[in-house]
Amino acid sequence: MTQTMAGKRVMGIFAHPDDPEFFCGATFARWAAEGAEIIFVLATSGDKGSSDPDMTSERLIAIREDEERCAAAKLGVKEVIFLRHRDGELTPSLELRRDIVRAIRMYKPEIVVTLDPTVFWWGDRSLNHPDHRAVGEATLAAVYPTARDRLNFPEQEREEGLEAHKVKYLYISGTQSPNVWVDVTDYIETKIMSLHEHKSQIADMEKMAERIRGSRDPQAPPDVVRYVDSFRLITFDR
Repeated sequence: MTQTMAGKRVMGIFAHPDDPEFFCGATFARWAAEGAEIIFVLATSGDKGSSDPDMTSERLIAIREDEERCAAAKLGVKEVIFLRHRDGELTPSLELRRDIVRAIRMYKPEIVVTLDPTVFWWGDRSLNHPDHRAVGEATLAAVYPTARDRLNFPEQEREEGLEAHKVKYLYISGTQSPNVWVDVTDYIETKIMSLHEHKSQIADMEKMAERIRGSRDPQAPPDVVRYVDSFRLITFDR
């Protein structure tokens, strides 16, 4: 499926700084280049992501938020919002859902991108972070039905003037059951460039770039270099 992205408002909702770039940064870069207005919502500021014995969570929050703003700018993202829930402690709670609903009602995206809450592992060498599952589950619940129905969190309308909003398209990244593939061949280097901003998280930038460049589309002909991002796309028609 190919969508015309010009003029569309897209909201990427993820757990940590660097999640949008790693999971589907090239897609965001392509959509921004095509005229979409993109906003990132990060549930945490990644305050646990360091093995440095001298690092504190307070310092790490400042570092990682700055890294994410710089990385998002490289992709063409308009704004980054940090909800500042605690890293490593996310659950699909009503509190998290309320915060996500508030962002959806405030910015009114036509498209929401998030993570697959059903994936616990990939292959036999990688586990999915529990925060990824939690933010995915909370976002799915926020998109449908919570943000849509005005009697959910009615104080947001009453006290903040935020009206109910219906998302049209939900793109679920990091999924094992994709039904849509976005050709990002022309934007893979932009993704790598954005990931270079996450210096606190990536010890070997060359190895990271080599791994991403090596992840070519296995369905492409042998003589064709092609990269794709895969998603489960849900289209709401009511």
